[in-house]
Amino acid sequence: MVACCLSLQALAGTQRAEPLADAVRTALSAAVSEEDVHRAALQRTELVGMRDAWVQRMQPLLERRLRRAAVGQWRQEWGSQGLQRELLETVWYEATRSRLEPELVLGLIEVESDFRKFAVSSAGALGLMQVMPFWMRELAQADPRRLFHLRTNVRFGCVILRHYLDREAGDLFMALGRYNGSRGQAAYPNAVMAAQARWKP
Repeated sequence: MVACCLSLQALAGTQRAEPLADAVRTALSAAVSEEDVHRAALQRTELVGMRDAWVQRMQPLLERRLRRAAVGQWRQEWGSQGLQRELLETVWYEATRSRLEPELVLGLIEVESDFRKFAVSSAGALGLMQVMPFWMRELAQADPRRLFHLRTNVRFGCVILRHYLDREAGDLFMALGRYNGSRGQAAYPNAVMAAQARWKP
């Protein structure tokens, strides 16, 4: 476990505030809004079936992964199957909403926070997807502590990663580098993509 923690610390980076065009800021603000125009489309019967099948496949993997986390920690944050299902449903929904693979988001969470919902990095990044508080200011949101809320954190993380993918013309390696503040360096993107592969059937 110590080796795992050291590895995570070595990969820790800092998302960097970049100037946003007004149109981009408006689009990102709409994407993180609680007024969710995507919800009805993603609750169609066939998609709910896909979500439920995915959650069923992932839950045993998630529980095994959580059991390798710090002793007692996973029991506090994700100790019941209901909480684990909520996490997986949120990841599936927000990833699909942002046109990302849910397994990619799980891999990113694993590398960024090791599934610690209340993680705070030395740089001040918060929550599961280690979102920097400046994003709340950029997108005219309120209290940065909302980033400890499951759906808020995963939504922001997914929207930010989608934004970086668009900026990098779909290049996942470079987008992950931007997300971590280490653009062009291999360690972090490689770690996330390796974690993503472990979540795939």
